[in-house]
Amino acid sequence: MIDTESVACESCTAPAPGVLDASDAASRAWPRIDIETNPFKAAFPLFTQHPDIAFLDSAATAQRPACVLEAQKHFYETMNANPLRGLYSLSVEATEAIAKVRAQIAGLIGAVDEAGKPHANEVVFTRNTSESLNIVASSFAPTVLEPGDEVAITIMEHHSNLIPWQQACRATGAKLVYLYPTKTGELTDAEIAEKIGPRTKIVACTQVSNVLGCRVPVEKLAAAVHARGGYLVVDAAQSVPHMPVDVRELGADFLAFSAHKALGPMGVGVLWSRLELLDAMPPFLTGGEMIDSVTEQDAVWAPVPEKFEAGTQDAAGIYATGAALDYLVNQVGYDTVQAREQALVHYAMSRMVELPYVEIIGSIYWDRHHGVISFNVRGVHPHDVASILDMQGVCIRAGHHCAQPLLTWLGVENLACCRASLAFYNDRADIDALVAGLKTVWSTFHA
Repeated sequence: MIDTESVACESCTAPAPGVLDASDAASRAWPRIDIETNPFKAAFPLFTQHPDIAFLDSAATAQRPACVLEAQKHFYETMNANPLRGLYSLSVEATEAIAKVRAQIAGLIGAVDEAGKPHANEVVFTRNTSESLNIVASSFAPTVLEPGDEVAITIMEHHSNLIPWQQACRATGAKLVYLYPTKTGELTDAEIAEKIGPRTKIVACTQVSNVLGCRVPVEKLAAAVHARGGYLVVDAAQSVPHMPVDVRELGADFLAFSAHKALGPMGVGVLWSRLELLDAMPPFLTGGEMIDSVTEQDAVWAPVPEKFEAGTQDAAGIYATGAALDYLVNQVGYDTVQAREQALVHYAMSRMVELPYVEIIGSIYWDRHHGVISFNVRGVHPHDVASILDMQGVCIRAGHHCAQPLLTWLGVENLACCRASLAFYNDRADIDALVAGLKTVWSTFHA
């Protein structure tokens, strides 16, 4: 929660806690963009079916535009066959469709050669970010970790980028080391220098915290671990939906994200790594499609990426993921996404700090929050807050957000907080509904 000491660390001209004044506006370049007009909601069937809902839980899962739903339907209606397993035209068409999405994703995240050609075979399809990170921790980590080595992660990690490393360290005799930010989410150079040392083999970090909304200095972590001959694993689940991501610029050795947070269907994830690292790793799952040949006593694995894609993939979901990313990047555009979300966060925080009973968790500055605002209502359990807001048609998240160690370290009461997470398809009316709902929450308990 906000305290004067942590605020003072952010800027020598920082305002008092909870205050956003004109001088701060000038120095932090508040966004000036129309968030009252919303040309996007009409593209999302759920919003047309439920026009009164203020959906503020996009960090958990995004809504899907009609083009994504149509793409999934189109796959089943026109090319429904198992990719890679048939020589007939339907299967060939399905195979080619999935290959195009693989190349599309490689291009999107900067996995390209000097001529700009995508390294499509470096993109592995999984079920979600959690599975992607488990593959790295289970298949890659044992190839480089020895007893006494260290794996460094931040205390801000989602459980999906924390528990797999607990398990990997337990299995290999390595030590799990935590980097701690300031209470407002900034990782200092001193903390990085102290925690990433000569025994550090792997650093695993989120690019954007799903609780504090802050962007982690991934590039600095990459430089520090690479100087030690180690590897960087990036959880991009909360960044790919909101900002351009380039694996080369980040210095990532592995990167993972989920389709469903980026307007795509549930059940599709992505794992990227350099081909030489994927080649050296054993498969995570075994069975159909991930083999080249099998005898009674042995098997030879298929080449990457098929080596990590055992069984039938969600081909229709992958195809629809391509439509989702095309809509996000080419039809809406990251510039628009970032401009709208920054304006929405600014407006939301400027309204929320007017309520003396609302406690923002993390930084008071809107530009430190990438689409995520976590908070609590003083003296009211987050579950009660969420339930009352739901009665007002406002959808937020309440709980530990799969980040219990972070909430423990922050000293958050009940190990739970509320989270409003925004997307470009939100508007001013959604924020107004949230603020009105918070007033109802307070009045309900203080009649």
